[in-house]
Formats: sequence, structure tokens, C-alpha cells
Amino acid sequence: MLIARIRTGAPGCAAMALLTLALTACERPAPTPPGARESQLATPPLATASQTRAVSATAVESDAAAARFLAQATFGPTLEDIAHLRSLGSYERWIDEQFAQPPSSHARYLHVLQPDPPDTGLSDDQRLEGWLQMAMGGPDGLTPGLHHKDQLRQRVAFALSEILVISAAGMQQRAGFSTSSYYDVLVEDGLGNYRTLLERVTLHPAMGKYLSMLGNEKPDPLLNIRPDENYAREVMQLFSVGLVRLNPNGTPIRVDGKTVPTYGQDTIQGFAHVFTGWSYRDCVRFRHCKASRVDPVREQPMAAYPEFHASAPSKQLLQYPGVALPGGVLAAGGTPESDLRAALDNIFHHPNVGPFIGRQLIQRLVTSNPSRPYVARVAGKFDDNGAGVRGDMKAVVKAILLDPEARTAQTPEHFGKVREPMLRLTHLWRAMNARSRSGRYVARSPDYYQRNLGQYPLGSPSVFNFFRPDFVPMGEMSELRLAAPELSLANDSLMPATNNLWWSLLRSFHTGNPDQPDHAILMDYRRDLPLAADPGALLDRYDLLFLSGQMSPAMRDVLLRRLEDTRNDDGGLARVQLALYLILNSPEYNVQK
Repeated sequence: MLIARIRTGAPGCAAMALLTLALTACERPAPTPPGARESQLATPPLATASQTRAVSATAVESDAAAARFLAQATFGPTLEDIAHLRSLGSYERWIDEQFAQPPSSHARYLHVLQPDPPDTGLSDDQRLEGWLQMAMGGPDGLTPGLHHKDQLRQRVAFALSEILVISAAGMQQRAGFSTSSYYDVLVEDGLGNYRTLLERVTLHPAMGKYLSMLGNEKPDPLLNIRPDENYAREVMQLFSVGLVRLNPNGTPIRVDGKTVPTYGQDTIQGFAHVFTGWSYRDCVRFRHCKASRVDPVREQPMAAYPEFHASAPSKQLLQYPGVALPGGVLAAGGTPESDLRAALDNIFHHPNVGPFIGRQLIQRLVTSNPSRPYVARVAGKFDDNGAGVRGDMKAVVKAILLDPEARTAQTPEHFGKVREPMLRLTHLWRAMNARSRSGRYVARSPDYYQRNLGQYPLGSPSVFNFFRPDFVPMGEMSELRLAAPELSLANDSLMPATNNLWWSLLRSFHTGNPDQPDHAILMDYRRDLPLAADPGALLDRYDLLFLSGQMSPAMRDVLLRRLEDTRNDDGGLARVQLALYLILNSPEYNVQK
């Protein structure tokens, strides 16, 4: 395994261990005055004037700049996508072009794959096949003439799937139509309006099943029934406003040095009463409403059953400056539909939503520790897209990707994010034009991805995702109070497993291996084999594709010597495989800058 030295902010810093300290710089932040600490996370220092000099939202200055942008906005850059972005000459033009692409449907793919599925449902292998098809893009493996070109939309949906979490594990195993239909909501409305997205998420049976809103009913003291509080808690804590009141820049509001809770138990109970009286469509008996794993009602919004809705009591909802409901109280007597609309409006207009959701999307796409001004600019676009519209996700995503902090190459040393293992896999496959002979991306089992990568789409162990947005690793990262959410997946068992996976894929799963079956996903080395005779040229290509032209001289020197010492009497295969393996396992690659 290559342990390469990471560039650091001051000379003399010790070489960092693989991944675990790759985000840190040698300089330490100034001590925090007593009582002023806002969280366990440090606020990144403001960039200097030279670092935040105006960057054009239209100019794509180089192939390296294009690759860096595509690493943030897609499932991994390809040479073709880099050339296309350069030909457009504008990041904003590329984003607008992506906005215009029709959404690729995960559920549609499964219905073509299994038009008459058994009542036992679909395996998660098949659901993952559909996900890989959309993440990889290109020709559809089942429908001739159909091409999937909506990389940005799919990448944002994946980010949202780690915020608006459901899981295919547990009760929803083999419910691939339902969970893929839920994912389609993120695909379709992830670039729509957040208010619409929030309502569709709330009413989707997959979410209803996962967080207990499906079949939730009004209180009945005689039967000892109380409204379930599960969805009421999570829709506020995780999907919208968080636990404490926030400034527009994402920092906690403090009164007398203390944070201000966003809500209390009375608010949880109020929302729990709102979210009663909903279940699958066409129920004969609300309390015993069932649907098979392939029943179409699992893909349709839940229906209201007024007799099981808690309409009688008034309901305490969120209170905040400018709240439309007097005191945040929803009056009694509403229908399931009117109460739900009012409650979601109450959440949507809370001032926390912009910074709370905006910061997490920045973390998923660009950097784990965005500066306060960066968060504030993105939150500002959530509050008003420039045309008086709140919650415009296209404006939010464009603000995230075109922000000077995202586009400026001279970023602070703490800038960046650890690449998620699943995204490293799609990055490798896309960069190396991986395809199967059949055209399909037949996936391994969820257990395979969980065991080797620590994650798979919609496979979170809990509603809190695979990692928390404020996770701070022990050691130097903790001393610097820097978040590195994805590093919670880096442990002594998973890291060797992932490294071994790369070697297994690189060694065996390529088009030059005739022993692989037609459905195996195979990388195509033929483009790069001629470059192996010139290791410097080979490294130039992989520096562009995998590190966006940011490979340090020290890392390049180590790789160059290793490649020059490697045999090249096999048409270049050994050098190509070794170069990819060393890069994939390097700290510099594993931190997306």
C-alpha cells in the first residue's frame, strides 16, 4: 500500500497516515475563548483575498479545473465529460444543460427488468443494478436507444438520500419497487422545490413504513393508543431544522452563551398528532392494512383516512420569528390533508432550513468544513432564488457548485472531503469506461458492498445515515475540531477490505480477461495501455482523472519510481493496474480537494 505524504500548510509536518489525517493542516486554530465554542467543530478561517478572488462562473480554465468540478457534480469525471465541459466553456452552461436532462427513473428500470415479479419481491441486487445503471450513465442496459445523461440530478439525489434517509435493510428488504420509487422522488424533486420534496418524502409509503407514519393513528385512551412520534422527531431533527436555532451562516444562535433549542416535547407531540390517519391506498381496514412487496400502492403516495386522524386537539408546531400560525399553534378541526399542508409549511418557512440543509449538501458535494460565508451564501439562495422563490433547489445546487470557495483552486489546507467508498467505486468505473458485455450493471449483493465498502445506496444502518455530518475523528482532527463525516467508515477491518477490493477488481475485472461472464462489470484498459511505455504520461492521465491535476510532486516521484521498476513486457497491463491501485489507496486521492 502506498503511504504518500500529503501536502501540508507548514514545513516539517509529519507525514499523515492513510486517510485518517489527510484533511488536516499543520497549523493550529487560535484558542477559542471560554464560553464561545459553538460546537465541537472549528469554524474554518476565512480565505484570504487572493484565495477568494473573483472566479468566473463561466470560465473553465483547464482540463484539471473541469475534472475538479466534475468530481463534485457527478459520479466521477471521464475524459469525454471533461472534453464536453471544456467545449461548453462554462460551468453554468453545463449545469443548465444538466437541469434540462430528463430524470432517469430507477423504478422504471426495475419494472422493465421484472415486469411480472413474484409476490416475494425483488432482491436488493436488482435494485442496486438499477442504481448503478443511473450512476454510471450512458446506454440503458435493458431499453435500446435510451441513454441516461442526468449525472448532476442523480448525484444530488444520492446526496439527498443520505439526508432524507430511508433504508432497504430490515423490514424493506426485497421491496425494491417501493424503495426505488422513493429514490425517484429524490431524483425528480431534488432539483425542484424543497417544499414539494418534503411533502412527497413525507407521504411516500417507504418513508411511512421506515419511520412509522404509515398506520399512525389518533389517541385512544381506552385502547392505550398514542400517536407515534418517530417521524415527527426525524422530520425536524434530520430533514429540516435541526436541534438548535441557527444563524444564516449555520452557526448556533446563543442567548447568554447557551444554544436555543429549535423545539420541545410539546412540538414533537403536536407534529405526531398531525401525522396521523395515513396509510396505503385502498385499505379496507386501517389497522390491518397490508400490501405485498410488489403491490403498486407501495409506489403511490399514502392516502388519508380522516376517522383515524387526530383533528380534535390544537397542535403546537414550530415557533420562530415571522411564523404564520399565531404562536406556532395549529387550530383544531383540520383534515388530514389540511393539517399536513400547514405543518409542512410551518417547517419549510423556518429560518433554519436554508443553512441546515445547505450546509449538508455542501458537505456531500464539495467540502466537509465550509466557511460561514459559504454556508450563508447558499442559505441565502434557499431563502430567495433571486426571483422571490423560497426552496428552489436548482438555485441552491448552482450556488454550491459555483461558489468562489468551491471553484477557487487556492483553497485553505482544510478544504475538501473524504471520498465515500461507493463514490470511489463509481469514479473508478466511470474513469475506466467500465461496462459489461451484456450492457447491464448486474450488481453484487448488498452484503458484498457493505463488507468491502461499508455502504451501499439506501443501505444505511439507521436514519442517521452511514455517518453523521458533525463526526470528528479522534486525534489531530479532534484537536483541530474539523469534521470528516466519511471517516467514520474508516476502521481497521474496512480499510484493508476496500484496498483488497480495488486489487481484485483491477486484476480480474477488465476486458482483457476472457474468463469473466457476460454480466460482469469490466474496466477497459485499452485506451491507456500504450501510455504504460511512458510512466510519466500515464501518471499525467490518472492525475487528471483521479486527482484533478492536484498530485503533489512527492507523490508523483514515488509513483514514477515504482512504475519504472515494474515490468512492461505484457503490453502495459501491470503498470496500468499498479498505477491505479496505488492512486486509489493514496491519501491524496482519498481526499477530494
